Amino acid sequence: MEKIDAYPAPPGPSDPALIPITVLKNVGPKREALYEKLGISTIGGLLRHYPRSYIDYRDAKRVDSCPDGEIAVVAAKVLRRLPPAPIRKGMVLYKLTMTDGLQNFTLVIFNNEYAYYGMKAGEDYLLRGKVSRAGSGLQMALVSYVAPGEAAVMRPVYGLTEGLAAGMVANNVKEAVERFLPEFPDPLPAPVRAGHGLMPLKEALRLIHFPDTPESLGEAKRRLSFEELFTLSAALMLLKRREKAATSVLIGKPDMGAFYQSLPFEPTQAQLRVIGEILADMDKPAPMNRLLQGDVGSGKTMVAAAACYAACQKGYQSAIMAPTEILAAQHEATLRRFLEPLGLRVALLTGSMSPKQKEQLRGEIAAGKIDLTAGTHALVQEATAFDRLGLVITDEQHRFGVAQRQRLGQKGDNPHVLVMSATPIPRTLALIVYGDLDLSIIDELPKGRQPIETFSVHSDKRKRALSYIREHLERGEQGYVVCPLIEENDSELAAAERYAAALQQLMSPFQVGLLHGRMKPAEKEEAMRAFAEGETRLLVATTVVEVGVDVPNATIMMIENAERFGLSQLHQLRGRVGRGSKKSTCILVSDNDGEDNRRRLQVMKETCDGFVIAKEDLKLRGAGDFFGRRQHGLPSLAMADLFEDTGLFNEAQGAARALLDSDPSLSNPENALLKTEIERMFSANESALN
Repeated sequence: MEKIDAYPAPPGPSDPALIPITVLKNVGPKREALYEKLGISTIGGLLRHYPRSYIDYRDAKRVDSCPDGEIAVVAAKVLRRLPPAPIRKGMVLYKLTMTDGLQNFTLVIFNNEYAYYGMKAGEDYLLRGKVSRAGSGLQMALVSYVAPGEAAVMRPVYGLTEGLAAGMVANNVKEAVERFLPEFPDPLPAPVRAGHGLMPLKEALRLIHFPDTPESLGEAKRRLSFEELFTLSAALMLLKRREKAATSVLIGKPDMGAFYQSLPFEPTQAQLRVIGEILADMDKPAPMNRLLQGDVGSGKTMVAAAACYAACQKGYQSAIMAPTEILAAQHEATLRRFLEPLGLRVALLTGSMSPKQKEQLRGEIAAGKIDLTAGTHALVQEATAFDRLGLVITDEQHRFGVAQRQRLGQKGDNPHVLVMSATPIPRTLALIVYGDLDLSIIDELPKGRQPIETFSVHSDKRKRALSYIREHLERGEQGYVVCPLIEENDSELAAAERYAAALQQLMSPFQVGLLHGRMKPAEKEEAMRAFAEGETRLLVATTVVEVGVDVPNATIMMIENAERFGLSQLHQLRGRVGRGSKKSTCILVSDNDGEDNRRRLQVMKETCDGFVIAKEDLKLRGAGDFFGRRQHGLPSLAMADLFEDTGLFNEAQGAARALLDSDPSLSNPENALLKTEIERMFSANESALN
């Protein structure tokens, strides 16, 4: 007779990682659509869908030794089944009497008929559930169980979507491991695996889903984490090492004496160091591509002004692009103060200008009459042309798409590019998120800056907080009250307007202003001007003040519903005060007493260090949520933890550097799979490996 295989031969690609998951049992169109929600469409995607945690059934306890109210594993035998008890429509409570050999207890099963009838009297089971002491007896609320004959092992717990049960995923993964794992290619070259004591990919993938012991699980995690960090490091090094386009924009050794003498303050050593790095880049035949990171108030705009001054000395124009008109206007005003006394011509180009104003200004820019143009996306429009664009600066990089940066850069002969960000992130993460950029960090605040004293209060203390704000106004100072973001919700907008009106009565005779994202540009401009010039003493605002409003006389801020903001956003908002030499205060109002929110507010009270705050924010929210929609096309890390695996990252980075030093184009046969993996990694990014 002809032998019949247990599974049909899979159609499609020869690489098993690329085979569609529909070849698996019970994966029809409906389940395929559910997997699609998790981003899984291939066997490789399924096997790289790592468990988020594990249930360890090996360490079973006696029921009376289990802590009250905690999840535990107990080995027990079914004595008898008790009658089902309907509790409400469609809900049934099932109970079994169990024994662990020394003590009887009641197993409570909520609305799971399958488990209730599936457990047989006289059979032994491993039960996982929450133990509680009800009166004189013990009971366990069942969460999951292992049937007789099944090994006591560590069971995977997967991220799921509605309609996709844990058992379905586990069964599909088990089949994929049995059928396809033996043929899985390993992108890590054998010498790299041997040199760093790493198991083969096949073994790592088997153990990550079905570990034998915590030790073998740890080794599998190390192997897969190393692979992620190594592959990403190699890819980013290839990006940096590829031949860069030449630029004719060379600034030589500019004389910065007049610039430094004109400053109303003494630059910090960090600012001077970073300016030196930028000027060195701008005198190289390849265009600068540098990220400037600095905490709130660290003086990034002064550094940008220095770069613009250097470019202008050699006859080049500069452009600075900001994500909002408010921030663009703030940059224009600040840069004008720095540069106009030195003879530079500074202008602002935004979408809200009249067609006639835009046409006139664009004519001056194209004729070379403007040295520095600050603006929004209007800078990258086709109608905007430059005479000799030598320096492009973008602010708040994570709010721009890569294509927008490239379009602005194409308006000159490969001009130098400086990217500024006030969102501090740890250096390790910056290397990954901004892997194609060189990194400069201003890690020092200007002299005289005081830490911003921060408190958190419940809303029942709001009246006292407002009295405290009034005391600041009576001393001649200014303040902010920040409300959550107003978008399309008219009720929120009306509430903010009512709040501003109520505060106007409370703070009279001091003027209270209102600033929100749905105002017309001219209205926003007027609200900002009135506050900046001291006509408005208290500004009720949404997060539009997160960037761009710089009023040194503002010394107090109250943030309503603080739980609705991310940690880093709270830090950015808080940075609007404390910009002068006076002591400043931030009051966070929140009635949310959840553990996460308490931790967040505690971090805000304990530190003003943006890097520390960003690290905590990333731990709480994860990088995807922290950055919003990804702009770089870089893959997320499924296994490696950038906070816990710093040592492993350095090890993987060193290994990648050594490999590329010996095989710069990954042309050796043993590196072919790694090269394929890197090309696949960047296939979605048009500007990746060309």
